[in-house]
This record gives sequence, structure tokens and C-alpha cells, in this order.
Amino acid sequence: MSDSTAGDTNDSQVNKFWENYLLVLKRFGISEGSRPWYRKHVQKFIDDHPQIKLREHRPESLTKWLSRLSNNPALSPWQYRQKIDALRFLFHHFLRVGWAEQFDWYYWSAACEALGNDHPTVARTYESASAGAERPGNFLGQKHPEVYARFIAAIRMTDLSMNTEKSYLGWINRFLRFHKCCRPDVCAEPEVASFLEYLAVKRKVTGATQAQALNALVFFFSRTLEQPLGDIGNFRRPKPHKRVPTVLSRNEVSMILKPLRGQTGLMVRLMYGTGLRVMECVRLRLLDLDFEYRSITVHEAKGKKDRVVPMPTSLINQLRKQIEWVKLKHTEDLKAGFGGVFMPEALARKYPSAEKELRWQYLFPASRVGTDPRTGTHRRHHIHPTVIQRAVRKSAVQSGITKRVTSHTMRHSFATHLLESGSDIRTVQELLGHSDIKTTMIYTHVLGKGGNAVTSPLDRLD
Repeated sequence: MSDSTAGDTNDSQVNKFWENYLLVLKRFGISEGSRPWYRKHVQKFIDDHPQIKLREHRPESLTKWLSRLSNNPALSPWQYRQKIDALRFLFHHFLRVGWAEQFDWYYWSAACEALGNDHPTVARTYESASAGAERPGNFLGQKHPEVYARFIAAIRMTDLSMNTEKSYLGWINRFLRFHKCCRPDVCAEPEVASFLEYLAVKRKVTGATQAQALNALVFFFSRTLEQPLGDIGNFRRPKPHKRVPTVLSRNEVSMILKPLRGQTGLMVRLMYGTGLRVMECVRLRLLDLDFEYRSITVHEAKGKKDRVVPMPTSLINQLRKQIEWVKLKHTEDLKAGFGGVFMPEALARKYPSAEKELRWQYLFPASRVGTDPRTGTHRRHHIHPTVIQRAVRKSAVQSGITKRVTSHTMRHSFATHLLESGSDIRTVQELLGHSDIKTTMIYTHVLGKGGNAVTSPLDRLD
């Protein structure tokens, strides 16, 4: 065979390769305009590994390449995610290499979402608070910036959570827009009563939602305007709903956990095994894990309370491997000029060099370096909570479970299964971090046979 014939054959094979790859993209609904970009991403990967054939690649080489990309803060999240998807279609759906099915594609593609200015981890700073006055939809900040500044100061002095702050501000903005008030201080009890009745009659909100709106307005008038509300009078209250939590059986939990692998699977298993809330899980740092006492410390949980939960024995090896992986990732970040991690302001002032210490690194870091919205500093934040939430919902649907399953369902199931196993309710209360035993008592509704352990008369018929 002549050199020209061999060259023509190779070109034909290469063209056929790309035609088949593009057909896979088309089959999975990738738009025609995006397909050339997917091809460019794959070509870049090939060019970066000239000595390795595609079918000879292993998870290690792919992980190393993605890690190198993650240290480029100029790469936007959607661009990074597109590169990952291009390789996922290549190895998993086109070449169908054996390891591709086990590779944690979900972590790499979903965990690159950046923490925005209003994310609870980074939002509570006075720098971002002043900037938030002009945020779209913030009626109070735009029309009355001085009142908004007083509200921010008041709510942060009381040390309420960031989610509560956002919720209260939302209700205050709705209240002011409803009454078209030029000045908040001209409103009083009648305006509050009419707004609450509007929520119940027109908006048909639940009793809990109306109560939250009332709490926000009481705080606003008493702490911000320093004009405490008096008797609001009669207004339409919706009937309160007494809801019971969704609880999965042990078999259903196993069905959800089975397809979840890698870091995502570890996080969901840890939530079920310890009763952690989703934000408590993603905010864990290496120093929170104590392997000697087999415990995990949860810092500044709901209500600004710390608590200790037991470390599941079945996860010890996985947690140790996760820490070793974080060490390698941290070393790479330091070499690339990064390596810092978000620190609360008080700790950052007290320990200015702590942000680059290994022990302060997040146990579950994001898959790429992001930009701190407060300072513009490039650092690796913790994984975004939506990664866990989407993974649990997706797994529940794929498992055929018809219950309404969220990531918080794992916490409900943890508490119920402990009570079923004979654990003392006071112990469960402490593990969950509940202030009131009545909150924990709600999990007793599924003990026994369910339905208050009553046997249906239908089951007694012959």
C-alpha cells in the first residue's frame, strides 16, 4: 500500500469516527450549533494526550485533565460543564469503555456551580449587604436605602440565619409593593392586617406562610422602624396544616443509595447515616471529623448551635479516602497559586493564614476553582447544595419511588429509623439538634405499623 493510500485510509477512519460521535450527540438531543464545540473539546483532550489511544484512557487520566481545567477561574461554569459532557458522551455513550459507567460524571458536571452573592455561605458580609440594596426586586433597598441599611444592621445583630434574612426581606418588599408606600413609616396596624388578609383570601397561602409574613413585619416595625405594632385586629387566618414528614423505608433508602456513587453517593449516605441537613453536609471541613472517637462535629447549625453526631462505621474508609483526595487537590491548588478557602470574617481576622491550612479545607470541595463574590479572590468553595438535591430526586424517580422525596427526606428517615430501632427520643432530639422535644415527636407517627399502629377492619375479614 502506498503512503498516499495509507493516508487516505487514516483520514477516512478519522472522518468516520467524528461522524459517529456527532450522531451520538444528535441522538441525545445536543443542538446542531453546539455539536462543533463538543467536537473541539474532545479534540483538545486528544491533543493533550498524544501518546495515549482513546480506549486506553483510565479514570486517572481523565480526572487529572479535569482537575487541571478546574484551576482556570476564567472558564465559566457552562463552558466547563460542556467540556465534561463532551467527554461523557465520548467515553460512556460512544466508546462505551467499562470504567465510564462507574465514573462520577455527575459530580464533575454538577459540582462546578459557583456560589452566588446571595448564597448563605458567603452572603453575610457588610460589603455584600450594602451592594444588595440595588439588587433587582429589592424595593426597600432601592426606594429607602437608609431604612434597608437599618434593617440589615438590626437582623444581623440578632444573629438570625441568612435564609431568615432573605425571607424577611422578601416579605417586607411584598408588603411595601402591595400598599405602594412612599414611606414605610406611614404604614401601621391596618395596613398589616389588610396585607395578611390578602395573603389568605386572594393568594390562598397556608397558615405557616402567613405566620412567616407576620413575623417579618413584626420584626421590621419593632426592630427597624422602632414602631412596635399594637393590636392588628381581626383578619382572615387560613386553617393551619399539620403536616407529617415523608419517611422512606429501609428498602427505599437502599434503592436510592444504590445508583449513587463517588463523592455524591458519599454525601447522601452521610446525610442518611448522621441526620445532617444538606447545608450542614456541604459545609463540613476536615477538622470536623474525629476518627478516634468516630464522631463528626456540626458547627453553627440551625439556631447557631453546635452538635456532635456519630460517624457511621461503614463510611470510615470512604471518608479517609475522601480526605486523601482533598489533600491531593489542595496540594495542586497551592502549586497553582490558589489553595485558600472561605473563612468567617472573625476567624479570618484572628487567623489570617488559616485559609490555606489543610484542616480548614472543605470535606466536599467544588469541582473547580471559583471567584469569591465578596472579594474577587479565586478559591475553591464547597460543593453547591443543589448537587445533592438533584441527585436524590433523580435517583428516587429512577427507582420508581412515588413518594415526594427530597434531600431532607434522608434526615426524616434517619430519625424515624433510630426510633424504630429502640433509640431514646431524647437521644434522637440531641442528634437532630432540635430545641423542643415536640419537634422530634413528629417522627413517632410511623412507628409500629403506621396509622397509629391500628389494624384496619378490612384486614380482619375472612
